[in-house]
Amino acid sequence: MAYAAAIGLNPAGVESVTLDAAYDRILAHDIAADRAYPADARSTMDGFAVRAADGTSARRITGEVRMGHAPERAIGPGETLRIPTGGVLPDGADAVIPFEDVEEHDGTIVPREAPAVGDSLTPAGADLQAGDAVLAAGRRIGGPELGLLATLGYATVPVYRRPRVAIISTGDELVDPGARPERGQIRDSNRYAIAGTLRALGAEPLHIARAPDRIDELVARLREGCERADAVILTGGSSVGERDLTPDAIERLGGTIVVHGLRVKPGKPTVLAGIPRSGSIGTVPVIGLPGNPTSALLILEAVAAPIVTALGGALPAPPPARVYPAGAAFAGRAGWTWFVPAEIRDGRAYPLALRSAHTSLLARAHGYVVLPEDGPRIAPGEDALVIRFRSGGRS
Repeated sequence: MAYAAAIGLNPAGVESVTLDAAYDRILAHDIAADRAYPADARSTMDGFAVRAADGTSARRITGEVRMGHAPERAIGPGETLRIPTGGVLPDGADAVIPFEDVEEHDGTIVPREAPAVGDSLTPAGADLQAGDAVLAAGRRIGGPELGLLATLGYATVPVYRRPRVAIISTGDELVDPGARPERGQIRDSNRYAIAGTLRALGAEPLHIARAPDRIDELVARLREGCERADAVILTGGSSVGERDLTPDAIERLGGTIVVHGLRVKPGKPTVLAGIPRSGSIGTVPVIGLPGNPTSALLILEAVAAPIVTALGGALPAPPPARVYPAGAAFAGRAGWTWFVPAEIRDGRAYPLALRSAHTSLLARAHGYVVLPEDGPRIAPGEDALVIRFRSGGRS
């Protein structure tokens, strides 16, 4: 990503958490096996540990293997130990015969068939060998990873710190969600939609007070965001009108604007920038999203999400997506990338009318379809790849 190279996009930092708290976190270090697993050969059946070389001859039962204990003795020719599933194979044994495959009487067993070396056992090191690379840094930790980490002895786990992302809404027209808007006013909904998506991306949202349409106020809010967070997202104020102050505020803080405007719809006025971190080395990523609700969330999902996940140390991963036949035409514009909200009905994908200012649009969608610059149309019946939202949307 050119933007990442331009501003030096790096994970926010590393911390250790308990194993139980590591779920859904991003692993910060590569993990390798410290020794062989299992450390000893183990039985996969309830039965008798035997020497395969003894064939079908009778064996004398000389004891038993108890779970959680090392075998008390080895076995020699003509001997056997009872062994449970998961029990450690005693020295001298190289196979296990299940209970149902022997005749037992008077302290001896007689196999119905001759066993082969390796029957009904898991060899030592069959799962992992010492030094095997098992988990890479950047991997999201789920149930299987937690089980593996516990097996390897990790009571605490090194994970990347969740990046803190400041959210700044801009505009004189905004009021709190609990307020009754006067004529010309709207409720500040974008910041909460953005906060939800940030949480789904593994970040911690930090709400900064709204910035009215005055450059000094916006600079102050932006400075606060850069001081308190690992990245800043602004909504509104990124276009080219005289009230669109975001680019000017970034430059007043010594920032560099890498991108101002994308050939996408919706979301053309997007800004990607960086501001030097005060008093330390590094740059704070700054993302200026459009003010219209649909535009803001689609750009966050389709363009800015990789930036946020990179700050959290996660390896690049595509969002969940599925191909459906188009139930109606998806139409864009040649030379532009279009993000078209889509809903699924009767196993087919249908485009929703793109109205950037509508707050309800993405809540009614199952996801969105990307129409690239050189492929601005999907005809009815053709495949449409519907990309699911990382947070919310219809299930």
